[in-house]
Amino acid sequence: MKAIQMSQYGGPEVLHIHEVSIGKPNRGQALVRVEAAGINFIDVYQRRGTYPVKLPYTPGLEGSGIVEAVGEGVKNVKPGDRVAYVHEPGSYAEQSLVKAEHLIPLPPELSFEQGAAFPLQGMTAHYLLHEFRKVKANDIVLIHAAAGGMGLLLVQWAKHLGARVLGTASTEEKAKIAKEAGAEEVILYTKQDVVAEVNRLTNGHGADLIVDGVGKTTFAGNLEAAARRGNIVIFGAASGPADPISPNVLMNRSLTLSGGSLFNYILTTDELMRRANAVIEGIQKGWLKLRIDQVFALEKAAEAHQKLEDRKTSGKLLLTPKTTQG
Repeated sequence: MKAIQMSQYGGPEVLHIHEVSIGKPNRGQALVRVEAAGINFIDVYQRRGTYPVKLPYTPGLEGSGIVEAVGEGVKNVKPGDRVAYVHEPGSYAEQSLVKAEHLIPLPPELSFEQGAAFPLQGMTAHYLLHEFRKVKANDIVLIHAAAGGMGLLLVQWAKHLGARVLGTASTEEKAKIAKEAGAEEVILYTKQDVVAEVNRLTNGHGADLIVDGVGKTTFAGNLEAAARRGNIVIFGAASGPADPISPNVLMNRSLTLSGGSLFNYILTTDELMRRANAVIEGIQKGWLKLRIDQVFALEKAAEAHQKLEDRKTSGKLLLTPKTTQG
C-alpha cells in the first residue's frame, strides 16, 4: 500500500510517499481501508520532533474508512463497517491497523470526510468545555484562533452552552467566519491589543474561561484578560510553548490554570464513546457544523502541513488516498 513516511525530523519536506507492507490485524486489531485522514497540529509536533516518535514513522492520528478485516477476539466491528478513529498512528496511508476498541461507528448520514474531521477536534472541544469549568449562560468565553478547525468547533459548542463567545483571529475574513459560527465579537490580534479589547468588550470583567491552543504569543495576555476566579486552559502550542511563570502570579485574581490533552480524556472505551456520541449528536441535530477547508491527495501531505503551519486555514484539513483530490 501507499503511505506517507518520515525517516527524520524536520520541515514538511521530510514527508514522502512510499510503498509499504502493513500485514494482517493481530488480536484485538482491525484493518481499516482509509478513506480520509485528519491533519492536526500534533502531526506537526511529531514531524518536528517536538513530540518524538520512533522513526521511520507514518503520521496521522485520526481517520475514517471501512473495516476490511479483523483480528482474533474482535466483536465490536466486522468487515464492511464504516468507522472513524483517533489516537491511532498511521492514518496518512491507504490502510491502517487500529485497536478495534478505539473504533467509532460512523452513522450512514455522515460522510467519510466528516468522519475524519470530527474525532480529535470534536472530542477536544467537548472536554475543554466540560472538564475545567461548567460553562453556564452568559459566561464570557475567549477562544484563540477562533476561525481554525478547532476554534470553530469551540465557538459553536460554547455558544450552544449559552456562553457569550469572544474570539481572536488574524484577518477580517477569518473574523467573519468566526462570527458566522457564533462568536459575538472577534478581536484582530494583528491590529488590536487583545487584553484591552477583552476588557473593553466586557466592561472590565474579563473572560471567565480562556481556551488557548496557540501558546507562546497569547499566554501572557491570558493572565491579564482572565476574570477574577477565571479559568485558563492551554491545550496546544501553535506559536511555540508558552513562557514559564511562577504559580504565585495566579493568586492576584485567583485564577485556575490547566493543561489539557485529549488522550487523557478518552482513557476508557466508555469515555471515548461518550464524547464521540456527544459530537455526533451535535452534528446530527445541526447546531455543530464541520467546516472542511481543503482535502489534499495523500502525496501532497507536505503541502497540507505547510498550509497548516502558515496558519492559512479556516477549518479542517484532510488527506485522502483518492487521486482525484487537489
